[in-house]
Amino acid sequence: MSVLEKFPTPEKDDCILDYQAITKILPHRYPFLLVDKVLSFDEESKTIRAVKNVTFNEPFFQGHFPEEPVMPGVLQVEAMAQAFCIVMYLAEPEFTEGKRPAFMGVDKCRFRAPVRPGDTLELVVTIEKLRRGIGSANAQCLVNGKVVSDAVLTATMV
Repeated sequence: MSVLEKFPTPEKDDCILDYQAITKILPHRYPFLLVDKVLSFDEESKTIRAVKNVTFNEPFFQGHFPEEPVMPGVLQVEAMAQAFCIVMYLAEPEFTEGKRPAFMGVDKCRFRAPVRPGDTLELVVTIEKLRRGIGSANAQCLVNGKVVSDAVLTATMV
């Protein structure tokens, strides 16, 4: 049985996990759940592609910045971290079942372009190391195929 079979079937055909399934993996909820859907999971490369739709009504745009709204970099890192925890769960369910994610670190983080309302933030995370529920990954945020931020992340399941 595939680990994906444990989750509700998405209502739309454009993803493999939607909001209902994501909330079974991550403890985050609005307004801090920053992954809207998972587009794909490659079991062999341990890579996930997920999406965060950035809308003007996000609470952080009220103060960051009212005249020129930009998604805070720290929230881009958080979105990558949430996608990382989802791919950890999918890649090694025997070590992550019944546990919650704990973000441990961020290295080599770079912000390359602003993310604005109306953008679709594509999250691409590839696990580089994963042993007994502790992992590190290369993560990127892309808008229209262009890297807007990237980092090396470390997380565990507790």
